[in-house]
Amino acid sequence: MDVEPLDAAADVHALVRDLLPVIAPSGWLDGGTSEVVLPVGRSEARATTWTLLERCAEAEPARWPRLVDQWIREIADRAFLAVGEMELFGDVRELLRLRIVPKLAPRDREGLVVVPAGDHFDAMVMIEHPRYGGPLTRARAGLLGLRRLGYVMTNTHDRELADVQVRDQPLLPGRDVRVVTKPGSRYVSALLSEVDQFLPPPNEHGALVGVPCHSTLLLYPITSTAVRTVLPVFAEVVAEMHAAADDPCAPGVYWSHGERRLTPLGREPERPRDGEFAALLRRLPEDPGA
Repeated sequence: MDVEPLDAAADVHALVRDLLPVIAPSGWLDGGTSEVVLPVGRSEARATTWTLLERCAEAEPARWPRLVDQWIREIADRAFLAVGEMELFGDVRELLRLRIVPKLAPRDREGLVVVPAGDHFDAMVMIEHPRYGGPLTRARAGLLGLRRLGYVMTNTHDRELADVQVRDQPLLPGRDVRVVTKPGSRYVSALLSEVDQFLPPPNEHGALVGVPCHSTLLLYPITSTAVRTVLPVFAEVVAEMHAAADDPCAPGVYWSHGERRLTPLGREPERPRDGEFAALLRRLPEDPGA
């Protein structure tokens, strides 16, 4: 008969304490956090017992010793694998970066260290390494004791984005698009929430924004009704760059405005997806170049 995981905790934790000296002699159970701690080389891996408690709660008590044995061996194997890889190239915290990606489906974000970045994008923590690089999983983060990750954006800025190139490029006669780029980078998309720093002040009406690939942002400051002519061409360029990119990000166009909001737009300025943008079009000053 099933029991609640917390109801099984005392007995299961007692089994963990009994079996750890046999299976992983250097490990111990931290009763304060309900985590098994496994020293591995210069590092220390931690694994919460909650998964084990759930497994035992669904099984007969007679099976608990076997389940505890299997779980300890499982986390020990994962710990040595994860920490062993990390120690090949030093402190993993130095390698963590933030990558902005289009909003992931629930099944794709399972097990990854991902947080929402607005309504249309997610911020994914990455390990930047030519051989072992890739998304940071929750399991590995737990084993490596990586909890507070506020420094990841600082890492990304200082080590990946300090040398981005900013230039203006013709889009239409008399209309330039601002290009923020670093060829080959996987992290320029992380600047999506900071486009204001690349726009000339005052930036009263925001800007058209495209992030066709992770190495490039395209920006067009909205200052007049010229945006009606620019939007379809801007959208076409973003779509073409996205289709041709080795590391594509998002194929659409967004309106960046107020409090770092991003609103997706259609290609036709007279039929935008968002009524707020339609209202903006009516308020804009006339195109001085018309």
